[in-house]
Amino acid sequence: MREKTIRELNEFLEGNFMAIQSYDQYIYHTDDAEIKKTLQEIQRDHKEHAALVAERIQNLGGMPVNDPGLKGAVAGFFANLKEHTGETEHILKDAIAGEDRGIEVSRKLLDGDLDPESLQLVKGILEDDEKHLDMLKRHLH
Repeated sequence: MREKTIRELNEFLEGNFMAIQSYDQYIYHTDDAEIKKTLQEIQRDHKEHAALVAERIQNLGGMPVNDPGLKGAVAGFFANLKEHTGETEHILKDAIAGEDRGIEVSRKLLDGDLDPESLQLVKGILEDDEKHLDMLKRHLH
């Protein structure tokens, strides 16, 4: 069970690294100061979540990943091919879609067989991700 939990948490951690990298792109491509601030706040949360998940993996005796993995690198490569050109609405919709995917992954983990401490950690992150969705949607017109 411990190995399965570590594996699932590492997949979850890869997702957080993908989010961090995506937010780098969003922040870089927006000129709107208010939206940039929101994106930076959400990215800060993802960095904090990544640190907490990595620590949990270590406490379980595992080795945490430290990047988005191969599928994240491929997704990042294709995302960079789509030039955002500062279109705020496009950036917000892309960020919302990414948060939705993260929430979906979190919910699947909750249905798994995580130990109680890992389960609480994922639940807390899921709550934050749902707040991120609200923050992003407030900026859409």
